[in-house]
Amino acid sequence: MSYVEMPGAQVPIRMWADPATVEEGAMQQLRNVATLPWIKGLAVMPDVHYGKGATVGSVIAMHGAVCPAAVGVDIGCGMSAVKTSLTANDLPGDLSRLRSKIEQAIPVGRGMHDDAVDPGRLHGFPTAGWGDFWERFDGIADSVKFRQERAIKQMGTLGSGNHFIEFCLDESDSVWLMLHSGSRNIGKELADHHIGEAQKLPHNQGLIDRDLAVFIADTPQMAAYRNDLFWAQEYAKYNRAIMMALFQDVVRKEFKKARVTFEPVISCHHNYVAEERYEGMDLLVTRKGAIRAGSGDFGIIPGSMGTGSYIVKGLGNEASFNSASHGAGRKMSRNAAKRRFSTRDLEEQTRGVECRKDAGVVDEIPAAYKPIEQVMEQQRDLVQVVAKLKQVICVKG
Repeated sequence: MSYVEMPGAQVPIRMWADPATVEEGAMQQLRNVATLPWIKGLAVMPDVHYGKGATVGSVIAMHGAVCPAAVGVDIGCGMSAVKTSLTANDLPGDLSRLRSKIEQAIPVGRGMHDDAVDPGRLHGFPTAGWGDFWERFDGIADSVKFRQERAIKQMGTLGSGNHFIEFCLDESDSVWLMLHSGSRNIGKELADHHIGEAQKLPHNQGLIDRDLAVFIADTPQMAAYRNDLFWAQEYAKYNRAIMMALFQDVVRKEFKKARVTFEPVISCHHNYVAEERYEGMDLLVTRKGAIRAGSGDFGIIPGSMGTGSYIVKGLGNEASFNSASHGAGRKMSRNAAKRRFSTRDLEEQTRGVECRKDAGVVDEIPAAYKPIEQVMEQQRDLVQVVAKLKQVICVKG
């Protein structure tokens, strides 16, 4: 489909989703965002749903302003994937040992490494800039500096919620490694700090929603946020890179005879801010649950823990600010999913996948998400599919 245009106070709301299927809470959030004086465009992806601060699945383009709550608390959250030389024939019949080895190598949930991971010992890890990155920790907000040790030990860890590590097969039976994570606790603490700072500023007092408080250009508060935002986005990118390197090490050890090789890693943020230029104007583009899909850009659009995922290439559609969806998108809240579904339902919907099937992950059941095929159909003018993947192992926090 192409987009449907809905009226908005400052800009029209371009929707790659049927407005009739979007819950009223999310529609109101979109209408609220469209009232911001600094906004120059708003694009809505087919995985759109109600979110904290701003709608998940929205692309907010502003001139001289950025809304920290719209970026969200998992700054730089995103995906990484890599195709391997393994095929389905190389896999053992029982995948539980492989899942255990992954969980031993990469802490999940609130876990962290006992000691900081030394990237110098990781095969092929790009260490250039690593020292400079950590030196810049001294320049972030004072209120979170006491978290440095935790930030160091959480580097290369998964987290919980919808974050995951997967072993997947494509339609040619090639094995892919895929994972989803962000900036861990340090990103959340930085976000919480700056959201609080923005809400105190005088120019934000008359806003329709206090969660839409912004920083504006050429102010010390904006400079401080940009510094911490871009640092946290870099943390998230390094976090995924270290996890992927640890994941690859597990695969090398478990499949020694196969002498596994890996293609270049595909990686993309889907909660972040980028400086981009549209129609002759320099804009700050916030993708809240959306990936960049510029012409030729590789991206990753996951479904749920029992369905499939897609590797895509962007088509460079400027009407969407060169963006596409970040996943299937939830169709019910976590609490609603827990009330509606049981562990038996989870077992049924994840049949054939080596994964947790206990009450702690019922809120991640596939039926709590929109059908990924429908989401992909709605954005045919945003991306082209490169590969369709189906997981055989899914590690959750």
